[in-house]
Amino acid sequence: MGFIMAVAGIVCEYNPFHMGHAVHIGETRQALGGDCAIVCVMSGNFVQRGDFAVFDKHARARMAVMCGADLVLEIPTPYVLLSAEGFASAGVHILDCLGVCDYISFGSESGDIETLREVAKACDSQEALYRLKEELAKGRSYASARQAAADAVLGGRSGILRTPNNLLGVKYIKAVSVIGSRLRPMTVKRAGSAHDSASGSSAGALRSMLLRREPPWEHMPDAAAEVGIGEMAAGRGPVFMEACELAVLSRLRIFRGIENLPGASEGLGSRFMRYAATETTLSAVFEKARTKRYAMSRLRRMALCACLGISSDYTREPPPYIRVLAMNGKGIELLHMARERSRVPVITKPASIRRLSESAIGMFRKESEATDFYVLGYPAGDNRAGGQEWRRTPLIVQ
Repeated sequence: MGFIMAVAGIVCEYNPFHMGHAVHIGETRQALGGDCAIVCVMSGNFVQRGDFAVFDKHARARMAVMCGADLVLEIPTPYVLLSAEGFASAGVHILDCLGVCDYISFGSESGDIETLREVAKACDSQEALYRLKEELAKGRSYASARQAAADAVLGGRSGILRTPNNLLGVKYIKAVSVIGSRLRPMTVKRAGSAHDSASGSSAGALRSMLLRREPPWEHMPDAAAEVGIGEMAAGRGPVFMEACELAVLSRLRIFRGIENLPGASEGLGSRFMRYAATETTLSAVFEKARTKRYAMSRLRRMALCACLGISSDYTREPPPYIRVLAMNGKGIELLHMARERSRVPVITKPASIRRLSESAIGMFRKESEATDFYVLGYPAGDNRAGGQEWRRTPLIVQ
């Protein structure tokens, strides 16, 4: 592997990149030795909470490489807009298929990888699944049913699932097991919200600052802040769903195909579309359609899937290719190795997608349509041209 001693993968969104993300990358590298490489697999122009990314994927990939990552790959939009389990599974699949990663690194409040492994195994047991179904049948939300099932199966250890990063870490460990990946899970301890402590703010708080037009730059590494300032000066950010509210509502009102919409089971889809047809704002649609059983993020993901024409068919199989967004010199070396080892095609030039399978071409066309919709949220109208997905090649940071 040349001078690269180990390679760690990170599933991320960097929405936006802040000090805590740099801490995670730095501590992962320190744990594995300074010669290790970091591969990030990142959501694109839309994020898993069901929203537009505040800066586009190329800008966020640039932030990552300028702040410690070596290679940044993209999770295709249809997989980003799945549940947290689906998102985690797609990210792990891409890292595994790339063929060069040895570890998957994530932050956790516990910092104890063995306990997280034990909890992941227990949560995947037949007893846990049975308990989960029982709790869901009582009308509980999925989150509360999952915790109740964990309490019954794990006893005192179930408290580990009450914190968000431990919970996400368990999902990564389960995904590694389900797909039979050779990746070795490792974790960086977050004391409470260690990354947020290091940054002074969470990614959510930074997004709120951007929405209020307050500068968040002091909470970001200088290189990441420089990219964000440049994007705003160029009129390409920040981007929020509210900027495209009328476009979203118009697409929702003419949408057909609720039966194939991800997350639309148990009558939720019909309920959602009923309010989408009558309400005058997105916030009203979400508030009227929500129930105690389903999180707001599920409704937001459903709205984006409807807008973008993403049916469940797009995610029946794992991602059919790996798209490269950005890299440095070490990333270029990783990419050369990946071209020999990857189990799916690795894409750097969009035109090469036309030589791939029908499913890969269909996925990329859907990605292009998603980008065409995303750019409508750019503050500067001159930046909203269609077809940008077919013209962008990876950024190389020397």
